[in-house]
Amino acid sequence: MSAKVDTSLPLEYQTEQDRMNIFGFWIFLGAEIVLFATLFMVYGVLGGRTAGGPGPEDIFQIKDVMIETLLLLTSSFTCGLAIFEMRRQNLKGLLTWLIITVLLGVGFVYMEITEFIHYVSLGATMQTSAFLSSFFVLLGTHGLHVTVGIGWVTIIIIQLLRRGLTPVTARKTFIISLYWHFLDVVWIFIFTFVYLKGMV
Repeated sequence: MSAKVDTSLPLEYQTEQDRMNIFGFWIFLGAEIVLFATLFMVYGVLGGRTAGGPGPEDIFQIKDVMIETLLLLTSSFTCGLAIFEMRRQNLKGLLTWLIITVLLGVGFVYMEITEFIHYVSLGATMQTSAFLSSFFVLLGTHGLHVTVGIGWVTIIIIQLLRRGLTPVTARKTFIISLYWHFLDVVWIFIFTFVYLKGMV
């Protein structure tokens, strides 16, 4: 029995199965919010416990953090443009913006790894203090999520190249866009409550 299609809806919402999958992903994002909220609370409790080691004002570099922020927020914009092109049934435009999103994401991860290496060279490791432990776990968890997102978008790009724009590939593209925007929102909180607060 074929799924009932409602062509009045966007491509990714046209079947009941697609709508249920998207709804299920919203529930998954709810669990992700709980995860990051927990990590933020741990950082809030431990953020001032430096144990005589370097504190945020000693290691944070606003220039590098701004570059990371620019890369990730721009990737959120390009991801939005990808969905815009998808709604226009423009496969070429969709692929172009998804590829740019991946490249920006790779740039962000590279900058974050470079940042971590710099901190370690200053003697700021996970073992140094509770502050650094909570910092590396929070930032590392977010960075891991971005890395997963990069791989996920790459797989979607391959599927779009092989299968074209269908309700299934549109739904998968829309879901990864939700995930990507979620990571950008988490980064805004990290930028505000970890970096900006730490440099004041």
